[in-house]
Amino acid sequence: MCRRSKIQSSFAVECATVCRDRVSLKVRKIKLLSLILISLAMALWFNLRSSTPLIPTVASSPPKTIRYFQRTLPQSIAHILLIPANSRFLVTPALSQKVATVEEFAQKHRAVAILNAGFFDPVNQKSTSYIVLQGKLVANPKENERLVNNPNLKPYLSQIFNRTEFRRYLCGQTISYSIALHSESPPAGCQLVDAIGAGPRLLPELTLVKEGFVDIANKRDALGSNQPNARTAVGITRDGSVVLVMVAQKPSAPANGVSLPALADLMKTLGTDKAMNLDGGSSSSVYYNGKTFYGKVDLEGNSIKRPVKSVLLVQEN
Repeated sequence: MCRRSKIQSSFAVECATVCRDRVSLKVRKIKLLSLILISLAMALWFNLRSSTPLIPTVASSPPKTIRYFQRTLPQSIAHILLIPANSRFLVTPALSQKVATVEEFAQKHRAVAILNAGFFDPVNQKSTSYIVLQGKLVANPKENERLVNNPNLKPYLSQIFNRTEFRRYLCGQTISYSIALHSESPPAGCQLVDAIGAGPRLLPELTLVKEGFVDIANKRDALGSNQPNARTAVGITRDGSVVLVMVAQKPSAPANGVSLPALADLMKTLGTDKAMNLDGGSSSSVYYNGKTFYGKVDLEGNSIKRPVKSVLLVQEN
């Protein structure tokens, strides 16, 4: 009886040991299988990551904005504003009932930039250039009696009334700029929105004689075209960008500046293929980002700040 109990007890211990060994083996198998599965999963993940092409990050294009810079010339300093095509900025004319400085125009119209523009008579403060705003003629040189009744100008009136204009067109939903004679019709499908006259055309050719500024036979040169002076101009590049330029005399050399042929050359170097002269001399002035530059200086080198009748505004659309 005792021997049977010992045998049974020994058998129970052996069974427990076998069971424990079997459980341990199963645990080791489970751990090994888990490690294999984890290894396979990691290998698959690394393989997918290396084989999946990376999507390049596309940097958003910076907004087109105005660019201001200066160019030092032999006898003057050019202040230049580039207004990119298809940007949020519009270039439009503005007319004041009474003459005003470019700063006063800027305050009234909340403009980013201002450039003096059309010709005017400082005595009666009337424009001698055509100005169209929002399709409406707001300044007509034919209504300026001092211009029309001036005997010295009568031979040139037909040319004066057909001078070059800076224009803004609306062609469908697209805004475009151009430079054309007053008598020229807008392109097909386009409506004339704004225009301001001055002249002469600088590019593609200088039209001093055609526009009545120069009469070689009678030794007339209304703008002193070959003499250095403060000058103002507007141009259009091939892609439709607008370039505004004011060439200022250096305070150390008040009689300097640029001639009109030199101004045409400058506009060409700035990439414009169309350009026109604006009112210059003492009217030359440009405003940008809260600062004003004047073109004409007196014999002591001080800036001459003459109020003007009309300007070109640069405003956010």
